[in-house]
This record gives sequence, structure tokens and C-alpha cells, in this order.
Amino acid sequence: MRRMVAETRLSPADLILPAFVREGITEPVPIQAMPGVVQHTRDTLRKAAVEALEAGVSGIMLFGVPEDAKKDAAGTAGTDPEGILQVALRDVRAEVGDELVVMSDLCLDEYTDHGHCGVLDADGRVDNDATLERYAEMAQVQADAGAHVVGPSGMMDGQVGVIRDALDTIGKEDVSILAYTAKYSSAFYGPFREAVGSSLKGDRKTYQQDPANVRESMRELALDLEEGADMVMVKPAGPYLDILAKVAASVDVPVAAYQISGEYAMVEAAAEKGWIDRERAILETLTGIRRAGAQMILTYWATEVAQGLGRGGY
Repeated sequence: MRRMVAETRLSPADLILPAFVREGITEPVPIQAMPGVVQHTRDTLRKAAVEALEAGVSGIMLFGVPEDAKKDAAGTAGTDPEGILQVALRDVRAEVGDELVVMSDLCLDEYTDHGHCGVLDADGRVDNDATLERYAEMAQVQADAGAHVVGPSGMMDGQVGVIRDALDTIGKEDVSILAYTAKYSSAFYGPFREAVGSSLKGDRKTYQQDPANVRESMRELALDLEEGADMVMVKPAGPYLDILAKVAASVDVPVAAYQISGEYAMVEAAAEKGWIDRERAILETLTGIRRAGAQMILTYWATEVAQGLGRGGY
């Protein structure tokens, strides 16, 4: 009876799998702070993409992890056509074609030696306009490599408009933009920084949003839509369900939410201690995100949950 009258339903098609691919490794590297998640080799990434597709997951979001020696102040590995993310995009598209939506993280933080999401000025501050030039180039190489969707996550002012113009200039009008519209400066990103081998010292409070603020998110939403965002996202998901619900009620474009590394790690750690029921907790968190208005959920459990739903589990 409860199942029959449930107001919110979760399906495999609601889920997107974030995946990391690391340059220069021959075996997957476990991420200690995220049990069950790895930095993939190119070959294991291909297999993970196929597994996600077969489970009914709708998309995969790729993050590249370059060799440390290739990081520099401008993050040039991120715009190298032979950089790890671009190579991985071509690999995955060759494997799944158009059957799985292939997304790419569009940000410089993985590729800079200082770990920030943009290039720095002479005083060590992020230079917004100089960063936009890099994002435009990055969007073009990712689109050329086969990305169906680019996800600008750096929270630079004007990033969506610049990226849309850059894509249109090279005839990639059909490549969509998933705007990280409300990306908060969160304590829950910690495990992710291990996952991408971040070089960051300090924080990103000058360009990520203050967890205390709501109106700021709505301003960012209006700007992203005006600049041509095809989809919008709230990140993190769990601590910001009120923001997610407000965004979802305000727009007529698809809305995504990212269940981030810290949210994942907390459930896995508590379950490992035997303090919570792991499967129930996973489903409850995802259902809550869906109930708050997300049509798409980026979660590291995407394939597992999709497989469970397909079997009638979870």
C-alpha cells in the first residue's frame, strides 16, 4: 500500500554517475575517504560507463586527474586535446556512443598547481575575466572530444554566457550546459579533493557561495538562465534541500543536484560501523533529494542503486 501511494519515485533514469579517471596508472586507485570509489584507468572507466548504461543510469560526469608534473598556473592540461579528460571523453563516447549522456567537468582546479578554479592575478587572487578565457577554450576542446554536456563548476561570473558563445562559434550548438548555479563553499567537499588530487591551499570562499545565503543563489539562477543555461544544479544536495526546492519551483528547465563526496562518506562510514542500515540510508537520502525537486541526481551510488531498483531492491 505504501508503495502504491508513494508521492515520490526514484528510477535509474534519474541518476548520473560521477567518475574519476587518472593519468599514468595501470590499476584503479581506491579513494580512501570514499570506500568503493576509485580513480579509474582509461580501461576501467570504459567498463564503468558500460556498467552504468546497462543498469539504466542516464549519464556519466567525468573528472580528469592529470599527473602532478603536468599541473601549472594556467591549468593547461585542462585544455590540451590530449589531456586526460579529453582522452577519456573520446574513450567513453567510443564505448557507449549516444546511449549514455557523457558529461564533462569544466573547471581548472584539477589542473592548476595552486588548486584554484581559475587563473590567479599578481596578488594571488582569482582573476574572473582571465579565467573565462580559459573556460571558453576548455569548453571547445571538451566538445570536440565528444562531451554531450559540459558542466562549468568554477562559479565565475559570466561563465555560462562565455561558454555558450564559445561552443556556438565552433558549431557545437547541440552541446548542452549544465550550470553549477548554486555551488556552496562547503565542508563536505573534503573527500573529493583526495579524489582529484587537489593542490589547493586555503579555501574558495571568494567565488563559492556563503552557506548562510539564499537570495544569492536566486540571483545566480537568474543570471545563468539569461546567459543560456540548459540545465541548472545545486551542490551540495543534502544540506541545501531548501535551496533545491526553491530553485526547482522557480524554473522551467531541468534541475540537478549533486550528492557530494562528504555526503557519501558519512553514510559509508556510519554503515561500516554498523550504526545505520546502509541501503535504507542511501535510498532515503536520494528520495529526499528527488522529493525536493531534483530531476537528475549526481551520486557515487548511481550504478549500484540503479541495479537495485532494476531488481526490485532498495
